[in-house]
Amino acid sequence: VQLVESGGGLVQAGGSLRLSCAASGILFSVNPMNWFRQAPGNQREFVARITAGGSTKYADSVKGRFTISRDNAKKTVYLQMNSLKPEDTAVYYCNALTDFWGQGTQVTVSS
Repeated sequence: VQLVESGGGLVQAGGSLRLSCAASGILFSVNPMNWFRQAPGNQREFVARITAGGSTKYADSVKGRFTISRDNAKKTVYLQMNSLKPEDTAVYYCNALTDFWGQGTQVTVSS
């Protein structure tokens, strides 16, 4: 299984970014996909989840600002992040099948 994130960067507060995670080595269309994040000095925390059927779940801290989606044809999961805040600064990780993680992509939100 390989998960490759992209789309991170530096953005001002209030701005937007879209993260992508391209998956290979799994039956992508039948598996739920997750986004987590880890800020310096903090534990890795759940951000968002999308099931094979398209149902979504979000952490309270991002609800209403972030949107997770998937394109099964491209084997890619996305995280659209709007109204970004400095506290969203973290390394964002894609996760599948509990044990598989991408390398992470850095998101930095300046105030």
